[in-house]
Amino acid sequence: MSIDEVPSSFSRKKYSDVAKLTFRERDDFSREFIAEKIIDLLSSNIELTPMSIDGGWGTGKTEFCCKLVNLIKEKGTHHALYINAFQADHANEPLLTILTEVIKLIPEDSKEKRSKFIKKAIPIFRFGLKTTGKAVFSHISKQDAVAVASELDDVINNATNEAIDASVEAILKDYIDVDKNLTALQKALEVLAEEKPIVLFIDELDRCKPDFAVHMLETIKHVFDVEGLQFVLVCNTQQLKASINHCYGDAVDAQRYLDKFLKFTLMLPEQCGKKHEEISVSIQHFNNLVKDSNLCELVCFTAESTAIHSLVCYVIKSQNLSLREVERLVLYISIYQVLTNGNGLDNSVSYAYKLLRITGIILFCFRQDIIRAMLNNCLDAKELGNFFGEEGIKLFEGHPYSPDTHHLVMIALAPECAKNKELFALPNSDYGKTCKEWIDDIFSPRYYRSRYQGGYIHDILETIKVLCLSK
Repeated sequence: MSIDEVPSSFSRKKYSDVAKLTFRERDDFSREFIAEKIIDLLSSNIELTPMSIDGGWGTGKTEFCCKLVNLIKEKGTHHALYINAFQADHANEPLLTILTEVIKLIPEDSKEKRSKFIKKAIPIFRFGLKTTGKAVFSHISKQDAVAVASELDDVINNATNEAIDASVEAILKDYIDVDKNLTALQKALEVLAEEKPIVLFIDELDRCKPDFAVHMLETIKHVFDVEGLQFVLVCNTQQLKASINHCYGDAVDAQRYLDKFLKFTLMLPEQCGKKHEEISVSIQHFNNLVKDSNLCELVCFTAESTAIHSLVCYVIKSQNLSLREVERLVLYISIYQVLTNGNGLDNSVSYAYKLLRITGIILFCFRQDIIRAMLNNCLDAKELGNFFGEEGIKLFEGHPYSPDTHHLVMIALAPECAKNKELFALPNSDYGKTCKEWIDDIFSPRYYRSRYQGGYIHDILETIKVLCLSK
């Protein structure tokens, strides 16, 4: 297997610029419908800005956002601007970050128009710099008396009488002028939005430093509360709430604080497809990644190869893997195939053997603590069972000839665990005996050599050695 056969998400064929993606190129999770509805909301008379598109890390928020921006541009309903807040984090100036994008809407050949807009923006930006970006917001929040008093105290304690007079005059003038300058800037923004409404998408805010993330929220609310100007935050809301608590302490109710800024929150769905045939977007992503690679042929992750496919899908669902984590898993499978020259999981290997190898890859990818326990001969069957969402053998009761694939793995590995192996021991009954005979038949005679050398756990550790580039 060559590197060119690795799924396109990880290889040289990966999209070089996600910002150029459209739903026409790919809509693996049937999200164009959601994008259309968002545009309908943005075009309505409902006041819902700022709104947020919420989702955990690695759930495809950025790709969806970029496709939504491009769809808006195609429809021509709004000026759609995209800001990667994480890339702007280092500058620590949300005001400048937003204004820089807005100014791009003014054609470069309209130098006079650009110049007038910039002149109206400069006083607000200058004031923010002089007050470290805080006083402007406290002023607008009607808390300016406290801020002014604080600044005056600093002046009085550090200057002569003559200097005090001059400084007091300058401070008061700044605070008197800020309302006028802010109004002028907001009016300029309204004029710009009259030609066509503006929607700014702020992405990756949850990845920013807490101070910057909170500063961005306050800037949007207090400076950019302008008719015709809308904001959509694309972020992990839970992480954003953690940033709020980092800035203001755990005593602050982060959700209530956030409710002051966000009018509507949309959760990206975790299912896709028609209602009667819905599938987890993460499982769909796994299927697509495999289909786009040579793994379908070599590993048999197709629906026809139900045993291997069902084990991976079960883990994706039970562990609630994100799209990014699914990509990581497929990448590790691809690496294993490359390191074994495509033979590690090919069709010449019995599916029972592949079950253990796939289990090894999955654990290496997500639970290296369990791998370390295997290496140190101290594996706890209860801990392994927890990973598979099982507490004991009682959950395996059913038709003895069709146990789920993760049940097979547990029944094979549990007897070799150092702790709690009895939780997964087959019952001493006709069912247990039949099940044991059937499982022994699956794992033999091909496994005789492996069991002699160290059992089924040995097979998993052999897989780990490959991934660790060991001989």
